[in-house]
Amino acid sequence: MAVFTQTLWSQQQQTIYQQESVYLRQMGATDNLIQQANATAIVSVEFEVFGQVQGVYFTKYCRDMCTQLGIGGWVKNSKKGSIVGKMQGDKIRVDQMIEWLSKTGSPGCKIERCDVANWEFLSRQEFRNFSIRF
Repeated sequence: MAVFTQTLWSQQQQTIYQQESVYLRQMGATDNLIQQANATAIVSVEFEVFGQVQGVYFTKYCRDMCTQLGIGGWVKNSKKGSIVGKMQGDKIRVDQMIEWLSKTGSPGCKIERCDVANWEFLSRQEFRNFSIRF
């Protein structure tokens, strides 16, 4: 299931990058400039992690990783046993964090899958810090 979710995420990313590339080409950008724009874009994405992820300090480790990567946003335990959150930052860093949420997580957790939704490009981050919500 995690492989399917990761594949779906990759397909979503590819579609967004293609749309952005078309727009930048229409504006007269070169391929090199388009690659740089994709690497430095500020993005926002919501996530939900399923599996045995509560009771293993997942939210704490998530906050610490996001802080280390310079990502803003929030994370919390959901009532249905998953972890939900929103993160914003440089696309490359957010991609790294999605990889961590999908495959690594906190010690002792068992991740089934990580779903991502509401992917957006931002002109600037709305969240400067990363917090745990209750």
